[in-house]
Amino acid sequence: MRELTEQEIVRRKKVEKISETRNPYPERYEITHSLQEASQLPDETKDVSVAGRIVFMRKMGKLSFLKLRDIDGDLQVSVKIDLIGEDEYEFFKSNVDLGDFLGAQGEIFTTHTGEKTLRADKIVFLGKALRPLPEKFHGLQDPELCYRHRYIDMIMNEETRRRFKIRMKFIQELRNYLDQLGYYEIETPILNSKASGAVARPFVAHHNALDMDVYLRIAPETYMKRAVIAGIPKVYEIARCFRNEGIDATHLQDFTMIECYQAYYNYQDNMKLIENMLKTIIQNIFGTLTIQVGDKEIDMSGEWPAVSFRDLILKYANIDIDVVNTKEKLLEKIKQEHIELESDTPIEKLGFGNLVDYLYKKVARPHILTPIYLTEHPISLSPLARANDDRPEITDRFQLVVNGAEIVNGFSELVDPQEQERRLLEQATLKAQGDEEAMEMDYDYIDAMEYGMPPISGWGMGIDRIVQLLTGSENIRDVVMFPLMRPLDKNK
Repeated sequence: MRELTEQEIVRRKKVEKISETRNPYPERYEITHSLQEASQLPDETKDVSVAGRIVFMRKMGKLSFLKLRDIDGDLQVSVKIDLIGEDEYEFFKSNVDLGDFLGAQGEIFTTHTGEKTLRADKIVFLGKALRPLPEKFHGLQDPELCYRHRYIDMIMNEETRRRFKIRMKFIQELRNYLDQLGYYEIETPILNSKASGAVARPFVAHHNALDMDVYLRIAPETYMKRAVIAGIPKVYEIARCFRNEGIDATHLQDFTMIECYQAYYNYQDNMKLIENMLKTIIQNIFGTLTIQVGDKEIDMSGEWPAVSFRDLILKYANIDIDVVNTKEKLLEKIKQEHIELESDTPIEKLGFGNLVDYLYKKVARPHILTPIYLTEHPISLSPLARANDDRPEITDRFQLVVNGAEIVNGFSELVDPQEQERRLLEQATLKAQGDEEAMEMDYDYIDAMEYGMPPISGWGMGIDRIVQLLTGSENIRDVVMFPLMRPLDKNK
């Protein structure tokens, strides 16, 4: 059992003392205003009731000041012996600590230093913190401790609270935008019998009741398209997805994304929709289309250009993928140029499309700052996308790239079931040959397609990734409230 600190022992004794006169963990408290709302009230507003966690406290003889906090703001409270009574003031001074929860009722006034304050005529103890908060001037600074103890991070660090408010506001604005355009939000399965919907390595679990292996959802794509088949022409889902791949500053294995599909659209229609949607959301949240990322300013205004895979790789690596257009030729050229690709799968086992993708990520993507649409993806990289009518070796696909990160992926969907079956069989062959990121055959999806599909375009966007960009966060875990961490050895 963990050894208690001196402060923790003292706080536990205070719980015993509080229990003699009242419940140290009461069931409820009636508030009239949030802390933020109360801080905006005019002076002399009476009967204001608020509650929050105490993050600052200065106890004095007959008058004390404290600060209550929640995610939206702080409010100063004055506690005076003449207003709350001698017994309650003594209880406050003897038993209330930083980190405890407190309710306060009274009148709003402004101090001589200009700070809105609640002059309490009644206080109610609402919960004891058995552990002390970090030292108030430094908070919680170690990144790993912030990830492991996000609740403390959010209590102590204003920047953390700001990031998660932006994340919540972004999702709210995203829903509002699509809902107003007539999209329906649906839910699709997280456990699947096939690892389908994207090119990625899946997580595998076992379903005891059905006695079968299942895959955690890589992407909701094939079920979203089933919804279009079912007669929902505009559909989206904000979905938790899981990809058993590498972890770095812009990748997590479990993440949140939105996928959105519209019948009768093509990929160029969706490029216009996304540009307008993101500009609208960013303007609504920040009041500007210029975002700050570290020491860089990124201007999201203006028209977002489309640039091909070929042009980017030619520009940054002097390799023409229209010339070295097979796996063998491209692999030889990459080795000749001494380019080291970062792949969990040995590059010799990757197909042509994945080789092109890894090459682009290595040589070109880090140079991209302002928004561009990456286009003309090799068909083997996009087994669910529609082939271009004029150049069948590429697909009608795009990726929105900003500041070296892929924010949105979308394309005109493949709706021909016979062509889809052929491509998935090719993917299954690649998987059998060792490409762990290739897709499996999914005949259930083919069956659904054979009932007929209209023209469709769809797109997906990583919520964590776009919020990381908008908040200028160095690591994607900075914008995930409770990221998965390797367990600590409790015996140490």
